Amino acid sequence: MGGVLPHQGRDMQGEQMSKATAARTKRFVVGNWKSNKTLDQAQAWLVSFARNYQPEAALQVIIAPSSIWLVPLARQLQDLSLPGVYLAAQDVSPFPRGSYTGAIAADMLAGSADYVIVGHGERRRYFHETSQDAVNKVSEAVDAGIKPIICVDTATAMSQLVPLGDVDCEQLMIAYCPVEAMSYREAEKKEMVEEAARFIGQIHPARPIIYGGAITPDNARDYAAIPGISGLFVGQASLDPAAFVAICAAVAG
Repeated sequence: MGGVLPHQGRDMQGEQMSKATAARTKRFVVGNWKSNKTLDQAQAWLVSFARNYQPEAALQVIIAPSSIWLVPLARQLQDLSLPGVYLAAQDVSPFPRGSYTGAIAADMLAGSADYVIVGHGERRRYFHETSQDAVNKVSEAVDAGIKPIICVDTATAMSQLVPLGDVDCEQLMIAYCPVEAMSYREAEKKEMVEEAARFIGQIHPARPIIYGGAITPDNARDYAAIPGISGLFVGQASLDPAAFVAICAAVAG
């Protein structure tokens, strides 16, 4: 007869709990620059950040510049030798290489980006992307060895998260980014963030969950301390290296 033996069930449950604990222990800060900064400005930002940032073993810092600057910034970051600091692409094609004018396939990002942001609310609003587009992008990224940071809000959580149950990528991260908080630049109430983290955690208990929406140096510590939250997804405040360093310090605790 088929099925799972009792000791196998305990082993799988223990493994899942171990992964969930590891996800909660590691801390993350993602800085999404959006469509900002020339190459000179981006390189100057990295120099300023490196001068003031104090690395923490439990903290991963992920910086997402415009894709056009990923290659030179990856070289600069290597020269700066900053432990625990990585680059992310802000988007990726839902298709492999081929006849897709203007698209950047996931394997083209390999070597310059360790992470990629997928499903951001602004991609939905301005570029009319769907939940299926986001799922396809996650699949392409994972196949290329790039770790996805998938953004969801209350309206899209189920449609984007449920299909990811079969994705074989332990490093997949979920960013809870409520549209209202980003649109009005007013952080969501902490109670609502905790409720959303609890809901997402029920669907993907072993994935780190980070919060994004009007994060500043003044409120970073409070939002990073919310139960179920493993870090922060920072937009406007990430453009200022001093502010971003302060947010990193707040998340590191």
